[in-house]
Parts: sequence; structure tokens; C-alpha cells
Amino acid sequence: MPVSKRFIPAVLPELIVFDLDHCVWLPETYTLDSIPTTKDKVIGSLGSAGNGCTGVKCGNATLSPFPEVVEIMQAIEAGTYGNIKVAAASSADTPHAVKIAKSALQLLEVKPGVTFHQVMARGWPEGSTDHLQIGRTPPLSSDKATAHFPVLKKLTGVEYTGMLFFDDCEFFVVAVARTHI
Repeated sequence: MPVSKRFIPAVLPELIVFDLDHCVWLPETYTLDSIPTTKDKVIGSLGSAGNGCTGVKCGNATLSPFPEVVEIMQAIEAGTYGNIKVAAASSADTPHAVKIAKSALQLLEVKPGVTFHQVMARGWPEGSTDHLQIGRTPPLSSDKATAHFPVLKKLTGVEYTGMLFFDDCEFFVVAVARTHI
């Protein structure tokens, strides 16, 4: 059932924060060889939204978002959740992995002609990418609880209790909760 037809709670978070690797897409960016470009797009079905970029070739592997995440992003783009903002908190292992992630966000689509990056930019100042906290280069580190999340809180003014965080690693979720809630 499409997200827009499911139960939507009366109280929504102000900010949804996604880890990227193994949460938004597979495979993990540190395992990939090359930074995707427009020539690396894989076109396929975006469900009821039509056909668009459903993956990007990164050397011998294809980086593809989970269909459920595409569905969530489609609902956010459609305004199903009001003015909710989206951010990323990803401790991508290497500068190369960061470049792959940032390029993939610019190429992968949630509906034809609308990229993940465009949906994630909704509600942020024009041209801003501060809400995309990706990597481990200082001031970021491998510890999202002490690096990525304080930056997002300062940038957005959203308290940690107003954030919904998706991460495939329970350690990071618990660390954020213990450190800030």
C-alpha cells in the first residue's frame, strides 16, 4: 500500500534524518569503485510515479535505493507529511565514498525528474547542503552522536526529540539517544 494511503500519526517529527549506506541504499559506498555520473543511470520503475533513475552504476556494482525509501521520499515530495525536512547523517568511511554518496543523491530519482537531493533540499536555504552531513572529515567523525547530530541541531534549531533518525546500526541510534535525549 502506498505511504500516502497508510496511517499518518497526528504528531510528526520536524526533521527526518537518514543514514545512507544500508539504510537508504545498497551496497555500501565504501565498497564501490567509481563515482557515478549521468551516463551511469539505470532507468526503471518508480512505482506509480513512472520510470526514472532507480540505480547508478559505480564500476562493477549498481547502487540502488530501497523501494520503501523511494516511497517515503515520494510522500515527502508530495507534501503528505506537511513541511517536514529531511537530512542525512552518514559516516561514510572515505572521501571517495562521500563523493559517491553525494553524486548518487543528485542522480537517483523519487519520481521522473525529481532527485533524492531535490527532495532532501526542500525547506532548506537555496543551494545549501549543510543538512547533508556525510563523511568523517573534521568536524565530522565516525561518531554521529557527537559530530553529525550536534551540527544538525545547531543548523536546524530542532531539538533531538523532534528528530526521527533511521540507521541500520543500532549502536548509532542508541548512542544518539544516550548522548542527547
